[in-house]
Parts: sequence; structure tokens; C-alpha cells
Amino acid sequence: MILPSLVAIFLLTVAFICLITLSFYYVFFFSQALKVDRITSAQPPVSVIIAARNEFKNLQNNLASILSQSYPNYEVVVINDCSFDATKDYLDKLAKSEPKLKIVNLTIDERFQRGKKFALTMGIKAATHERLLFTDADCKPPSDEWIATMAKSFKDNTITLGVAPLKTENNLLGSVINYETLHTAIQYLGYARRNKAYMGVGRNLSYTKTVFFENKGFASHQHIMSGDDDLFVQQAAKSIQVNTVVSSESFMYSPGPNDLGKFFKQKIRHLSTGKEYLSKYKTWLGMYSISQIILYLSVISLILYSSELWYIGAAILLVKWLVQWVIIGKTAVHLGAKKIAYALPYYDILYTFFLLTFGIAQVFIKPKTWN
Repeated sequence: MILPSLVAIFLLTVAFICLITLSFYYVFFFSQALKVDRITSAQPPVSVIIAARNEFKNLQNNLASILSQSYPNYEVVVINDCSFDATKDYLDKLAKSEPKLKIVNLTIDERFQRGKKFALTMGIKAATHERLLFTDADCKPPSDEWIATMAKSFKDNTITLGVAPLKTENNLLGSVINYETLHTAIQYLGYARRNKAYMGVGRNLSYTKTVFFENKGFASHQHIMSGDDDLFVQQAAKSIQVNTVVSSESFMYSPGPNDLGKFFKQKIRHLSTGKEYLSKYKTWLGMYSISQIILYLSVISLILYSSELWYIGAAILLVKWLVQWVIIGKTAVHLGAKKIAYALPYYDILYTFFLLTFGIAQVFIKPKTWN
């Protein structure tokens, strides 16, 4: 019959176009993720900024590793953002024995709704040093060389993007989170290397006070609850250099969501912020995600409905996995994700389901704004 053959040819054509599109992203963007700038020997004074709201346990577990870094001149500015647990008492007591620790206490003002952006702004204003390095209360570096390793890319009025892996449980959800986190890192690092920086991760991000104030801080997206990292990077990257650091000692680890509800809530928040991205980045990222989904749908349809060309569709999928393995596999190993590198097809299939699920959910999402 002619019709099934025409359908098969159409599906094969669509799959091939998606393969070419995805291969372009792999080669042009993803292959750049491990490239770094020339290392500098300068060690400028650094202010580490941590916004904390009811983070007593996390600060108790992680703050010591930040305060004991092997770096000649730095301070740690912790913003106690209206906490009502033991955060304030813990910080006040610790400050008596830790000269590097500077505390900024914020109190609740019922007339205004405030969020992390306000807390960070207060911390930046209180910071002694020009170079700022951001992380979160639930984060912990792998060694005392975190600041020193990040500092190797510090230059005047630049942004530095670090890597922030998540620690997850060894189950299906953990697999999805691990690959999605790795994939996101490869994307934003690769884009930055192509002078198209569209985001950073606030758990491991650096810029200067000058960059912050020249871009009027978070003013352009103050009405959005999230976006203190990615929306600011997009805004500031228009006019300044963005550097990347991928050394393992520069990583900043934090626990990932341990149940589906928390993961879904986290991704919904990220997707709502994504709607505020510049149009060009929404287009670039959207084309990639759509190509990923359509390739799988067209190949599966071809395998199910064609007795003539199904094997070519399967071959296209195998080529995709091979290109991924060559380019992403090496990066995965370098970023501490050997397990992903050895089972890329499995993770790629899970990631496609992730994109499809949240792609549908995104239609109904509105950015969370302040009233």
C-alpha cells in the first residue's frame, strides 16, 4: 500500500531532521562544556554570600566547611532571612569564635513581601569585598580548596559559573534527577563557552559588586520570586565576560529532592522562571527539547507501523546515542557521573519522558509573582 509507505517516509524524514538538529547542539554547544579560560594566579579577597531562612540544621552541618577554606583573604556573609528557628542563636554564638563570619539579620516586615533576592541584596551591600561568591546553606564543598579553585577564573568584572551536583538516592527518581542536573550543567556551560550564557546555578556562582550594581541588581525581575541566578546572569552577560570552572574541587554539593512531590515542585519553579528568559534563549532551548521529544516519537512510531523502514529509524536512534556517548560521555565522567556515561541510552530515555511531562505541565504554569 502507498499510504503506509508515505507515512513511513514522513516519519523517517522527521526523525532524520531531529537527529541533525540534536547533533548540532551536541557538537556546537555540549562539546564546549569542559573548556575553561586561562587560569589566573591572582587571589582577590572574596565575600561568600549565603542567604538562610530557617536553616539551622544545614548551617550546623555545612557552614564549618565554608569557614575553613584554604584561601588567604575571605569572609562569609550569612543573611539570617527572618528565621524563626535556632538560626540566629547559632550564628551569634559561632560569630564569637569565627572572625571570618559576618551576620546580617533581617526581620519580618508585614507591610512588604520579601524573598531571597532582597536577602541577597542586603548581603551584597554588607559584603566587604568586591568579589562575591554565592552558595546556599544546604551546600557543602568537597574540600577546603573550593574558593581557591573558583578563584582561578576570577578576573575584573566577570561572572564565573561553577558546577553544583546533587546527591540523590539510588532509585529511578534519583536517576532522573542525576541526568537532568548533569544535562543542565552541560548545557549552561556549553552555551557560556559560545558567548550565549543564559543561566548559572546560585549554589555555585560568582560575580562582582560592580557587576551587580551596574545591572541594577535584581530590579528588572524583582516581581518574580525566583531567578536570582539565571535571570541575573542573562541580564549581566549581555555586556561582560562569563567564565566557567569545571574542576572537581570547585564543585558544590547539595542534597537533591528525595521524593517525587519535592522534585515536581522544584522543576515547576524553574520552568516558571524559564518563561521570563530572553526570547532567543527560549527559542534555542525549546528547539532542542522539542527535537528530543519528536525524534523518539517518530522513531517509535516508525518501528511500530512500518515493516519497510523501521530498521532505519532504529539506526537513527543508535547514531544519536553514539554521538551522545562520544560528546557527553567524556563530560559526564569529568563531572563525576561515570554511571551516567556508561548507561546513556537509559538516562536519555528517562530524560525524554521528563521533557514530555514537564513540557505539558509548562503550558499551565505561570511565574510566581509578588502581590
